[in-house]
Amino acid sequence: MKTSVIGYPRIGKDRELKFASEKFFAGEIGEEELLKVAKEIRKGDLLKQKEAGISYISSNDFSFYDNVLDAAFLFNVIPQRYKDLNLSDIGTYFAMARGYQGANGNVKALAMKKWFNTNYHYLVPEIDDDTKIALNGSKPVDEFIEAKALGVDTKVAIVGPFTFLKLAKFTGAKKISDFYSVLTAEYIKLVSVLAEKGASWIEFDEPYLVRDLSSEDIALFKEIYSLILANKGGAKILLQTYFGDIRDIYSEVVSLDFDGIGLDFLEGRKSLELVKTNGFPAGKVLFAGVVNGKNIWKNNYKKSLEILNSLGTENVVVSTSCSLLHVPYTLESEKKLSDDYKKHFAFAEEKLAELSEIAALFGTEFESAASFKNNQALFTGRVNSEDKDVQAKVAAITESDYVRLPVFEEREKIQKKILNLPAFPTTTIGSFPQTSDVRKNRQEFKKGLKSKEEYVEFNKKKIAECIKLQEEIGLDVLVHGEFERNDMVEYFGENLNGYVFTEKAWVQSYGTRNVKPPIIWGDVSRKSPITVEWSKFAKSCTDKPVKGMLTGPVTILNWSFPREDISIKESILQIALAIRDEVLDLEANGIGIIQIDEAALREKLPLRKSDWYSEYLDFAIPAFRLVHSKVRPETQIHTHMCYSEFTDIIPAIDAMDADVITFEASRSDLQILDSLKENNFKTEVGPGVYDIHSPRVPSVDEIVAALTKMRAKIEDSKLWVNPDCGLKTRGEEETVKSLKNLVAAAKQIRG
Repeated sequence: MKTSVIGYPRIGKDRELKFASEKFFAGEIGEEELLKVAKEIRKGDLLKQKEAGISYISSNDFSFYDNVLDAAFLFNVIPQRYKDLNLSDIGTYFAMARGYQGANGNVKALAMKKWFNTNYHYLVPEIDDDTKIALNGSKPVDEFIEAKALGVDTKVAIVGPFTFLKLAKFTGAKKISDFYSVLTAEYIKLVSVLAEKGASWIEFDEPYLVRDLSSEDIALFKEIYSLILANKGGAKILLQTYFGDIRDIYSEVVSLDFDGIGLDFLEGRKSLELVKTNGFPAGKVLFAGVVNGKNIWKNNYKKSLEILNSLGTENVVVSTSCSLLHVPYTLESEKKLSDDYKKHFAFAEEKLAELSEIAALFGTEFESAASFKNNQALFTGRVNSEDKDVQAKVAAITESDYVRLPVFEEREKIQKKILNLPAFPTTTIGSFPQTSDVRKNRQEFKKGLKSKEEYVEFNKKKIAECIKLQEEIGLDVLVHGEFERNDMVEYFGENLNGYVFTEKAWVQSYGTRNVKPPIIWGDVSRKSPITVEWSKFAKSCTDKPVKGMLTGPVTILNWSFPREDISIKESILQIALAIRDEVLDLEANGIGIIQIDEAALREKLPLRKSDWYSEYLDFAIPAFRLVHSKVRPETQIHTHMCYSEFTDIIPAIDAMDADVITFEASRSDLQILDSLKENNFKTEVGPGVYDIHSPRVPSVDEIVAALTKMRAKIEDSKLWVNPDCGLKTRGEEETVKSLKNLVAAAKQIRG
């Protein structure tokens, strides 16, 4: 049996791409040096897979920022505002990704959204009526040739045209029907060039097929691929899907002239049933995704081999379920983690070995094989540590624990009277810039180079400075700046029982933003108060209200590597009870506004609407209510959400029963406003007025224009003014300028 990897992490084993890119942005290195670093990363990744004996290794899975952005650039889907900057190719590329403010102009970045049900973000292609789609580069060809020179004959991975069009934003009167034929023609040109250069396999990634598809979608897919497959030349075409099953289009897919079809047998709940019921064509290769590309637990060989053996066809390749982009590089980097933990984990490099071992076991009397026995020993008995008290508390939850009284409308009146804030109150989402001295303080404390007293004193000094700065800027509701936090999830995990932490298990979230998700090992509970002392100190520095800042249970779960031995629902409820303890302690210590961030609420939402409530929202939304249902009426509960499509779940978000919700909205041109109005959204709301993931500073006029647009859809009495996310990744100078403009815009609107 052969093996396949859909895609590999591309940030570098030690985050080389992040550091080189940031030096490039800062002007410390040039384009040549950046390209050199990228080439070395690709070389290492390719050779690592070749050494592991992987049969089908992908090229073109590397990206400086995002593969969807790469596809947009490749096919000249570049809005004119970026071309008008007259930058180099890579300068234009990064302007689309990050925005640009400089001598050549001032433009926002493309919109950014979550990549299906992951914590990875893609850049949304923007197509206007004047877009001239045309093959505009040679990246897939160049990286295929580069790999071949290293002795690695790759399959070339490309974002498929159907998924590209379905994810794109059409800004004019023209729609998909006006562009698909010319885009298809350009894909055919690319296939022709790759075939001429010797590419034996071309992988078209079409994850959009696992969503609910209309008859029009199915007809579009068939028309696009009938043309591509009729012109594939000497290359073989692999249709690769992941994150679910293709129940709406399976029969059409297998009837087309694909040489290989990749199916996800982990998240694809009906994939096995589809193959067993409908059969699989003998002349095609089935790439069976049985090694989890999204979690870090060891593969259970017994379950994987049972799936492979039940497929009824020998023409099978064992594959990852999706790209390994979503897991860390290697366990070799974890020098401090006990082997008692590590033996249960598999990062990207270890998953290569799993693929090879499963392939070797397939078709044999595997029960007697040493590799199989060693693997099964990991699944004998319970792996994770139990806490009977936590389990009892979860079992004791009643329906009344999910209900906050009095109702929102009564609380709103009470809170407005007590807080006495001006119209259009201004605030930030929570974090302030994490400068080098802040990071150094935290690192020295962790390494034992600084005492706890010194560490605390430093952070209190930063908090006092941050409070003073916010007062000078003129913000109405202040935050303490979060200088003690490395990450909004990892920080809380460190203060909860049941978590395990890594040193270098970095995963790309977007661009140069890498996160280190903690691992949920056992039952979760709070050790002791986490944020109370920091919030109390911040409150003592000002007469203005200060928000207590927490991360919500759904986001903590979604941005961790979850357990696989219990349900997501049970994990979320355990975390919710722990965060509820923190909420009540903050309130008891005089914190009258508490923000419980649920940035990742949508992340685990099933991709098919029919499963939304039964499999997720029916417990995720109540879990949030569980966190805050016991607070007093005068305590104002905020939450925050970012970089996902929320318009279709607005009623569920309103049902969270928060008092104020802030949304990312600036990159998506405030599209959420219409949905808020249509659904008579009751909660007070702060759609982000500027994009913090771009280094550009918004003008007062720009923010006034955004607020004016908001006022047409949101009642003045319910509108808050804030950035669209935390300020941790921004520089101090641009942060101060941006917030001053934000306050000036709010004052202008008040006038």
